[in-house]
Amino acid sequence: MASDEEDQDRRKPRSVYGVGDEPDARFSLANERTALAWMRTGLALVAGGVALTTLAGVADLPVFVDVMAALVCLGGGLVAVSALIGWHRVERALRLALPLPAPRILVGVGLGIVVLALVFAGYAMFEALQR
Repeated sequence: MASDEEDQDRRKPRSVYGVGDEPDARFSLANERTALAWMRTGLALVAGGVALTTLAGVADLPVFVDVMAALVCLGGGLVAVSALIGWHRVERALRLALPLPAPRILVGVGLGIVVLALVFAGYAMFEALQR
């Protein structure tokens, strides 16, 4: 059976598992669940972008809709990357018994949703006035 030190040497990423002490498993698992929830959010944004561009192609909508769909897909990718970075930051803090870092992703996602809502509301108003 491998010792705890040998186990730590095999776990990756070393930048996380190679520092500090093993935290309570409940906290590590909660951090992992949070990261996975953000991953699902990113995946939902990508799926929404794909659905939007598919609808734009079928309904012969303007190029603007395709551009917005691409931005939504890119936003989903950014959320996924941010989830990985956030998991890394929190796991290191847990292992080093440091205060947990503030989540950086919340402000960006919140502002992104507000901007997206305003842009699509403006687009809907513009289209309504054109009829």
